[in-house]
Amino acid sequence: MSQSRTYRSPARAESARQTRRRIVDAARALFETRGYAGTTIDAVAEAAGVSRRTVFLSVGSKAELLKTAWDWGVVGDDEPVPMAERPHVLAMQEVTDPHLLVRLWVEQVLGVADRLAPLEVVLNRAVDADAEAAALRARIDAERRGGALMFVTHLAATGGLRDGLAVDEAADMCWILMNPLLQARLRTDRGWTREAVTGWLVRMASASLLAGPPAGS
Repeated sequence: MSQSRTYRSPARAESARQTRRRIVDAARALFETRGYAGTTIDAVAEAAGVSRRTVFLSVGSKAELLKTAWDWGVVGDDEPVPMAERPHVLAMQEVTDPHLLVRLWVEQVLGVADRLAPLEVVLNRAVDADAEAAALRARIDAERRGGALMFVTHLAATGGLRDGLAVDEAADMCWILMNPLLQARLRTDRGWTREAVTGWLVRMASASLLAGPPAGS
């Protein structure tokens, strides 16, 4: 008896992926210009050059569009690889110098913030009027706290966490420093350069978390 086989066309899969990219990119642009409430599925479909049905089949509801745009912003692309499994994050797990670890973490935080600051504004304005957006806000806050905890747990394992500072308290400190709007306001409202924000975050995190200054300083 012959067995049926599921045929997967690489060309078809790539076409579907490109369509999904167009839809999510169009949605993100509309969210940033019109806001969450002002963005409709019809407008996304028109901007992406697809049907309303294709938007739902490829990505989903408006909340799912925002969630996908956010997730892509976190990692910087649409590859199905979680942040924790990205090469630069795995490389950080091998670092044992606490001061270098803090600097690498700050650079990662700012890289993510550069991509997410506009969407953070969109989401914060949507939470009071939309239950799905509020649920997404809660999920993002939990994920950000989880990322902070992972970093601090590794920092503690290197022996770099200052005496008397609990891992959970340190994770809370990092969690608040990871808010993209903090860095965005310094840069847009106060005119700070990226280098200045980087230095400030390194100093803040180092003073809050670490046992002492770098060796030789």
